[in-house]
Parts: sequence; structure tokens; C-alpha cells
Amino acid sequence: MRSDTFTLPTPEMFTAMTQAELGDDVYAEDPTVRRLEELAADRVGKTAACLMPSGTMANLTAMMAHVPRGGKALVGDESDIYLYEAGGASVCGGIVYEPVRTRPDGTLALPDLAAGWPPDLEDSQFALPGLICLENTHNRMGGRVLSPDYLRQVRRLADERGVPVHMDGARIFNAEVASGVPAAQIAAHADSLQFCLSKGLSAPIGSILAGDRELVARARRLRKMLGGGMRQAGVIAAAGIVALTSMIDRLAEDHALAADLARRLADIDGIEIDASSVTTNIVLFRVTAGDLDENAVVRAARARGLALGEFGHHRIRAVTHRGLTQTEVRDAAAILARIVQEAR
Repeated sequence: MRSDTFTLPTPEMFTAMTQAELGDDVYAEDPTVRRLEELAADRVGKTAACLMPSGTMANLTAMMAHVPRGGKALVGDESDIYLYEAGGASVCGGIVYEPVRTRPDGTLALPDLAAGWPPDLEDSQFALPGLICLENTHNRMGGRVLSPDYLRQVRRLADERGVPVHMDGARIFNAEVASGVPAAQIAAHADSLQFCLSKGLSAPIGSILAGDRELVARARRLRKMLGGGMRQAGVIAAAGIVALTSMIDRLAEDHALAADLARRLADIDGIEIDASSVTTNIVLFRVTAGDLDENAVVRAARARGLALGEFGHHRIRAVTHRGLTQTEVRDAAAILARIVQEAR
């Protein structure tokens, strides 16, 4: 339960990978990659897409394609881009991260975003914002989905200030399934979008960067510069095609398992959780019983065969996915109940 990145490819994916028509993708001659990119762009309502080895590289190339060296990217202080991607935009792109306070629902308040602009745009002392980054669903806030109304407000602010919006939509299809809003409508509020094939969609490798043709062309060149050019990448893309055509609707099963786990944990005296906030596949909770800190709980759970993750702010994260069953969710809650009981 550490992450939905532990999903394994489906039998259909393995078959597709062995039968994929291949070429050299650096020369844009892999037909399976091209089919995946066309499918992905259409699925999220963009004109072009590029297969990337990882979500980190997809976010990085998007930021470098949008923001000139010395410019700022406004990012949530609890975002994956800011916390978990090794400062790549600064190291590789000369881009300044400006962290903006993340609210419990995963949003960045509009006044806080607006404060990223200096009072005098002509004052050469200040780095100027070149991009707003959003995350949807929001990992560190418990898989929260950003509302269409909020996305429209950010889009309006970005247009008024003349900057683009990039969406880290690693789990955008979880947002689609949970909200009932198609991914293309969600992505319409952003100039570029990254989403992962290798999380709940169960493909083994790969993420997609989507946007307009000019942006994606710049990102493709950056991908090559960063070492992300791949040769017969159709073996990866074939699994991605299966992911996009047959694995999205089943994400509802992951959400149901997460809700069930949250309800079970809420019934345990000594565990603090807001079960009503669990709407996708991420469950965050704290153990308040005894003197156990979160790391001790994670170790105790692992000793009993349950893998969880420490997640900052004294929280523990459990993530549901295709590799889990209802029985395993029940067993996980029982393990945690025993740990809490022993800690008293």
C-alpha cells in the first residue's frame, strides 16, 4: 500500500508489448509510440503529446519549455514538483521555484498566487513569474480533486497576468472518475498537462506530456537533451495504449477500496483520519495512541506484512490500486488495529 506505482502490467499489456510494431522513436519512426501519443492527446483534449520515461521528466521538460532561465515557477509548497523532483527545474533550467502555501483541499489561494508578482515589474531586482503549476489530484493533500470552478479562476488569473498554467495531472484519470468531469475538460484550464501511465493505470513505464504542438516540440527537444530519447519505445507505448483504452473506468474500484479502508480506520480508537475527505485512492492518517511515531508504526506494520509510507506532518499514507483486494484492505485495517492496541 505504499503507492499505486507498485501495480504490475496486465496480461493484455504483456501480450501487446510482445506484439508491438516497432521503430526508432528518436527518429519519430515508432508507429506504436505515435499511436499512443495521438490517443493521449485526443483523450485529454490537446493537439499534441510526447511519451516521456517518467512524470518527473514530463514536468521538468514542461517547465523548461514554458519558463525562460531566471524566471519563476509558482508551485505549491506541498506539491510533488516542489518536494519530490530533486529541484530539477533549478538545476537544469535555471528556474526559480516560488513555493505557495497549499490549502487542505489542494488549492493555492489566488491572492497567494498573485503575491508572486513583484509590485514593480520594471524593477530588475526581481525574478518574474513565468508559470503557475497545479497538481490534480493532489497527492500530499490526500488525493484531493481540484474543482472546475477553481481551475477556471486560476486560468483567469494566469490570462490576466500573461503566464501559462501547467498541470501535474499524474492521477488526472482518478480525478475524472471521482468527479465525473472528463479529463479533457479538466485539462482545458491548463496549457500543458502531465499524466502517468504507470500508477493506477498499471502500465510498467511512462508518462505523457500533452499541450499544443509548439510546446510539445520544445519539450521533445528537451527530452533528448536530458537523455530521455528512446529507441524502440513501442514496447512501452503498447502497454500505455492498453492503459488508456481499458484501465480508466476501473479506477473506481480503487476509490471504493480506499473509502472502505478509511471507514475501517476511522472506527479504530487511536487513529486520526477524516474519512469523508477520501474521494480517490489515497488515504492519509495519523496514529495518536501511545508513544509510537509514524516511522515506528510503518516499521511495525512492515513486520506484519503491511507496507505503508511515512508522509510528513506525522502522517502515514496508504494507496489503493489494482493489486489489492477487499480482503487485503480488511487485513490492513486489522493489522493497524493490533498495532494501536499494543501501543496503549
